[in-house]
This record gives sequence, C-alpha cells and structure tokens, in this order.
Amino acid sequence: MNVTIREITSIATLMHWRKEVIENVFGVVPTKRLLAANRRYYIKNIAEKRHIAVVAQTDDTDVGCGAICLSEELPSPDNPSGKCAYLMNIYVRKEYREQGVGHAIVRRLVNMAQQLGCGKIYLETTDCARPLYKNIGFKDLPGIMKYGDFHNSES
Repeated sequence: MNVTIREITSIATLMHWRKEVIENVFGVVPTKRLLAANRRYYIKNIAEKRHIAVVAQTDDTDVGCGAICLSEELPSPDNPSGKCAYLMNIYVRKEYREQGVGHAIVRRLVNMAQQLGCGKIYLETTDCARPLYKNIGFKDLPGIMKYGDFHNSES
C-alpha cells in the first residue's frame, strides 16, 4: 500500500480528525466545551509551531492522522537539548489498520522530531498499538507515574 503523509495546519481539518479520534479512541462524543478547548489549543499552538499534525493518505483517501506536541524541559544527561516531542493523536481508520499506515505516520513524526533536535520522543499507547511502537524502537519506561484521576466529566 502506498501511503503519503502530509502536514496539516487547517483548523477545520485538525478539528475533524480530533473529533474522530475522541469518538473512536476514547469512545465518547466530545462535548462542545471540549471541542472549543481543542480549537483554542490548535489556534495557539499551530501558530507558535508547538504542534505539528499530519494526515496519512492512500489512493486519494485520508485514512489516518498523528501529531507532535513540542515542549522543552531542563536539559539533562539523557536529553542535553531539553527539547521534547510527545507523539499523540495517532489514529488509523479501522479498515486501513495492519497495512503499514500507522507505521508510516509514526516514522514520519519521529523523523520530524529528530530533525527538530528533540532528544526525548515519547507517547502513550494502548496494548493493541504497543507492538507497532516497539517495532519502530520505542521502549517501555516503568519508572513513569501519573498523579490522580484526570478525567473530568465536564470537559
């Protein structure tokens, strides 16, 4: 399967994909409040080049998406640049899975992050997608913890 990856900056396109991801990955219909918060995020972070989004296409059909959220942390021995890339919103429509689309999206995002000098590239995953990420070179980090329950029913 021939997969083309292109960068997207259109707020309408970004919102379309984000809504689809929330519905299909999180299994909920996003509230107007959550969608408004996402729109504000995109407007700010796309303009500041702190968010880079891509769409995967095959046979003139958009079939998946992914993004990088860029941040900076205190430089350390394992990340001397302090530049970080958090891969997120990685999603492939069900009928196009297991055909290399997800791999193409993630490889493109990793390459972009490396070109930007990011010394730390990380993501969150589901058990289903874990083999894809491990195949590309991601490793589990058992030392990571998360505080509290961040789910908010009003979002």
